[in-house]
Amino acid sequence: MELFTNQILAGISTGAIYACLALAVVMIYQAIDHLNFAQGEMAMFSTFISWQLMQWGIPYWVAFVITIAFSFAAGIAIERVLFRPLAKAPILTNVAGFIALYSIINSSAGLIWDFTIKQYPTPFGSAPFLGSQLISTHQAGMIGVTLLLLVALYVFFQYTRVGLAMRAAASLPESARLVGINTSWMIALGWGMAAAIGAIAGILIAPVVFLEPNMMLGTLIYGFAAAVLGGLTSPFGAVVGGFLVGIFENLAGTYIPYAGNELKLPIALALIVSILVVKPAGLFGRHIVRRV
Repeated sequence: MELFTNQILAGISTGAIYACLALAVVMIYQAIDHLNFAQGEMAMFSTFISWQLMQWGIPYWVAFVITIAFSFAAGIAIERVLFRPLAKAPILTNVAGFIALYSIINSSAGLIWDFTIKQYPTPFGSAPFLGSQLISTHQAGMIGVTLLLLVALYVFFQYTRVGLAMRAAASLPESARLVGINTSWMIALGWGMAAAIGAIAGILIAPVVFLEPNMMLGTLIYGFAAAVLGGLTSPFGAVVGGFLVGIFENLAGTYIPYAGNELKLPIALALIVSILVVKPAGLFGRHIVRRV
């Protein structure tokens, strides 16, 4: 029973990271109807920025805030410079843009900081949380920061004018334009927020997977899986999907014979495909009906 509880708690802590990435993926998908294949690399580059700031002697939480602000501005800049001109381009053109962005960011990080593995500090420590051997203080910190982020986003989208405008621009862009909402800038703000959320995920997971230019590749796959499982049209579903993927990943590696760490991802993805056969829009996604 203790092993089962430990795997559940570990799955919740890693699921918190998948939830952040899935939420970032869904925010951009709702804005431009495309998956951002460079989301993980954007998070990785931001994590390197925070690491470099700390190497220069800046305290952890100051570097954290500076990095989030940098990521937000960089997300807006990427949308304005690269993807706004591609707004009416064919789907494959956008896909090529995302792949190019992925390659540019990955290569730039390797050029600046090289591809050697670096230790990344945690402000929470690695001791048992409240004396319990089931979860570490860093895992508890990841869960706590993620929950605070989700509460802040809920308040922002439910009770602020900008948040409501962003929701309107994502769901009904034509109607939003008719009432005076600048949908173009709402999309840019969505990119900025997605980049900032991804940066938080990268900073939180870096002490676990260690810091190097390819650190987010596997994590992003889980993030995509969580977004698809929860529903690409549902931010809430993306969050739930992230936690479900994290929990099932850990349980699969522990209780399914011969799975281990090598087969956790295929087993988790097989479960997701099975669910999507029954609910193609995801657990919380909505079907889009178009009149013809």
